[in-house]
Amino acid sequence: MINENYLPKFYVMSLFINDYSKKNILLLTVEMSSETKKVYALSNGFPYSHNPSSSIVAKPDGPILLEDLHLVENIAHFVRERIPERVVHAKGGGCKFEFELTDSLSDITYAAPYQNVGYKCPGMIRVSEVTESIGGPDTVRDPRGFSFKLYTDWGNHDWVFNNSPTFFIRDGAKFPQFVHTQKKDPETHLDAAEDSTTFWDFYTQNLESIHQIVYVLGPRGIPKSWTEMNAYSGHTFRMVNDKGEITYVNYHIKSDDGFTNLTNEEAANLAATRPDFNIAQLRKDVKDGKNGKQPSYTCYLQTMTVKQAEEFRYSINDLTKIWPHKEFPLRKFGKITLTENVENFFQDIEQLAFSPANTCIPGIEPTNDNILQTRLFAYGDTQRYRLGVNYQQLPVNRPRNLNGATSNGCPYAPDLPKCPYVSSNFQRDGAGSYFNQGNLPTYVSGQSNAKLEYKALNAEDFAKNKYKGTVTEADLKKYIAEQEAARISHETIINSKLPGYNSVSGVSPLDLEQARDLYERIYTEEEKKDMIQNVIDGASNIANSQLKTTISQYFGLLNPKAGKSIADGLGVTWSPVDFETYVNDVVGRASPQ
Repeated sequence: MINENYLPKFYVMSLFINDYSKKNILLLTVEMSSETKKVYALSNGFPYSHNPSSSIVAKPDGPILLEDLHLVENIAHFVRERIPERVVHAKGGGCKFEFELTDSLSDITYAAPYQNVGYKCPGMIRVSEVTESIGGPDTVRDPRGFSFKLYTDWGNHDWVFNNSPTFFIRDGAKFPQFVHTQKKDPETHLDAAEDSTTFWDFYTQNLESIHQIVYVLGPRGIPKSWTEMNAYSGHTFRMVNDKGEITYVNYHIKSDDGFTNLTNEEAANLAATRPDFNIAQLRKDVKDGKNGKQPSYTCYLQTMTVKQAEEFRYSINDLTKIWPHKEFPLRKFGKITLTENVENFFQDIEQLAFSPANTCIPGIEPTNDNILQTRLFAYGDTQRYRLGVNYQQLPVNRPRNLNGATSNGCPYAPDLPKCPYVSSNFQRDGAGSYFNQGNLPTYVSGQSNAKLEYKALNAEDFAKNKYKGTVTEADLKKYIAEQEAARISHETIINSKLPGYNSVSGVSPLDLEQARDLYERIYTEEEKKDMIQNVIDGASNIANSQLKTTISQYFGLLNPKAGKSIADGLGVTWSPVDFETYVNDVVGRASPQ
């Protein structure tokens, strides 16, 4: 072993440059700092003594040599540095946080992280634009994705939320089409800033979008700061307690500094001069704090019993609807405090991968929300495409209790108590396999029970009603037949509330109620004028006058005065229609015949 005390301050290495005369010698001086002890090296770890800014050549005027391993290695890596950007939510930033459970939820769920008041764990957030590319501005009028990864003692628990409580559509089959309309036109490669035809054509054909449209074009459409913005699950989840009782929940993560927003003029100026404004602002807020403290959020749930869900006016599986707070008040359960900026953006933010499937830990289940069911598959699949099949083994995505991990598992949570077990499964090999689980079996082996156990999480404390082991005739009757009958009865009531369940068009007048209430009762007169002007400004570049008329009719169903103002602003004749006519003429026009 080299005694570092005998290393000189300047460690000189030499390299012969291969020219035909083999006379040229280049010396490179590399400073060896006692603090950093860093030496420029190849990826194999050996020091590289040649000038890293020049090539090895066969003679003074070239050509370069294939044996210049430094050049070959760097060029080969350089052309592979970019990974596919996210199809949506490409533009974003994030940081580290700490979660604390302030109020137990043990009465409604046996999910381990929600049991004991005072429980803390670290995490990572990522906040993002929905439609912008990775190089676009982050101050456009658009929803924001707002996701949290909690590195709990038992595994990773994700919240994959938005900054609005509703969404544009409620059927996953429409999602690819919806995203396509937010991207570049395939013929012209222009977006809605130049021609918003596809943007508005999609929304007017899908009337369920109007609630989210009114929200996004309203006062909360352009958040000023990611630390002054809320996050909402939108989707309904099922929490299950140790008695097997179901409680439906909606998550609300509310900024302790309020929800501030930019004007159109402020946002446009920042988009032109500081396209990374929100990314920079987040780093500043986390580093310097706000009002003498770190930025923070309070975590709430809205809860609904099975009986309340059956009596609710809307379907709990409809992502285009909210739960009124008067009927379903917020219940506090936790605190999120932003703690630290990341050291490397690509490693910690670009490779950070979320999935609603990780929301569904033992004690929390997905509902039949069509969009949620689609996302359960889509998010993991897009990460396998972007990052590789073993993306969850990357340090930023690694659960603390992953087999073979060090520092009690995830390096982003090294100081937590040791997990009570080490997780293993039958997933092996593939590109980027950092922890291949050693000699553990790759199947359910009768010879290896001592090495690999199969059991429910904390089965003795939670889920006491669950049957275990061999399924008997009695089990089938008690746990399956009876439960299945109850489930079918309940879900039939829930599903019947979904527009489209008994209708070809897939929409109903119920789709206008909450959007109308938001516009007429919540918005001030000034905010109404601003929303109308946002519609006019966004749709004025459309060449097709019939589509402009349809847009005015779309908002006319919401409020006739608003529809007329939009028609006047777009320079088309105001031609109001009733709901049935609109559905037949516009929604029906795009339906398969």
